Amino acid sequence: MLREILQTFDDLIVIKEPVSKELEVTRYLLKYRDRPVLFEDVDGWKVAGNIWSTRERIARFLNTSRERLMHVVADAMENPSPYKTVKSAPFLKNSTEDFSLLELPVPKYYPKDGGPYFTSAMVIAKDDNGFVNVSFHRMMVRDEKTVAIRLVPRHLYAMWKDKAEHGEELDVRIVVGNPIHLLLAGATSTAYGISELEIASKLSELAFGKPVEVVELGGIPVPVESEFVFEAKITPELVDEGPFVDITGTYDYVRKQPLVVFEKMYHVDDPIFHALLPGGYEHFMLMGLPKEPQIYASVKRVVPKVHGVRLTEGGAMWLHAVVSITKQHDGDGKNAILAAFTGHPSLKHVVVVDEDIDIYDDRDVEWAIATRFQAGKGLVIVPNARGSSLDPSAEKSLTAKWGIDATKPLDRKEEFERAKL
Repeated sequence: MLREILQTFDDLIVIKEPVSKELEVTRYLLKYRDRPVLFEDVDGWKVAGNIWSTRERIARFLNTSRERLMHVVADAMENPSPYKTVKSAPFLKNSTEDFSLLELPVPKYYPKDGGPYFTSAMVIAKDDNGFVNVSFHRMMVRDEKTVAIRLVPRHLYAMWKDKAEHGEELDVRIVVGNPIHLLLAGATSTAYGISELEIASKLSELAFGKPVEVVELGGIPVPVESEFVFEAKITPELVDEGPFVDITGTYDYVRKQPLVVFEKMYHVDDPIFHALLPGGYEHFMLMGLPKEPQIYASVKRVVPKVHGVRLTEGGAMWLHAVVSITKQHDGDGKNAILAAFTGHPSLKHVVVVDEDIDIYDDRDVEWAIATRFQAGKGLVIVPNARGSSLDPSAEKSLTAKWGIDATKPLDRKEEFERAKL
């Protein structure tokens, strides 16, 4: 439960005075960008944000190190394991069909947002073959019982489209307030047929020695650790969704998206609503961390010794990366650049460094660029490449990708060694 998790953080900020969900939650989350914040009274509800806003906090909770975190996530993605079905969950204690979304502590984060937004919610759906999909989707509150959901053309979109083309609704469960192993799993991109719940279960086994537990709610498995659970249906009807601030801190535009009807609400005693700040560090972590293993695997195919991958906070943990390798040939740095772009197609800029550079220290990375890089030799530019739709500088999603090979030439390595005591 979130309450127990928050109590383990020694840097927790507690806001006791009443705070409005209309823009005020954002002010505090921006003020304490890398510290978890617990609001004790947001229109009468408890709300928490910035919970997972640093790698170190995530790593500690998962009983690993900052440097090992990527490998733990990669292990879970490559070796998913079954979850365990149980008969009861704390959220089943409180259920009602008499609720209003307008009375819940769903924040409006920025002035131009189209409305209050669910930002940390994950949607669980099950297809006719029994495949269970879990994925993040922002949802704009429209009225007491409906939201507009942003569906990009991935697995949930395919499941919804199959139903919508037959004039049917897709039955789903929407969960809010989950621990990081479930959130990271919900943010992964996997092949259709591999359930994110099983990735979460593997993460749980690696971190805590036990699988994820779920209860069946109308035939759909729901994690027992959820603070809020909603029974809902995604309809064939399309409505306006947006504007909304995305990961780069810029506004996404209004588009037609499916209408979701909420039917029943469950929650634990004295629940805590998870407010995920759009464009905040927690948003960065949840989107970026699951992509790092993909970049690592791609680079590993062309360079045998890859030591680490970091999507940088300055690049919104989506557009910029640093990769650490040990070169065996002088062309390895450039091969690593191209492989990184393959591993994460949204990537726009990558710096490749030697193993003696700390990829988590921006000054160390810049030092490598300053002392080991010459633009006439180590700069790679890929013009008119398909990039990220989230990059406001791209034109029709086309961008110029560029990489910096800031590794030492093999025949002059001794000239680049740093002095040590």
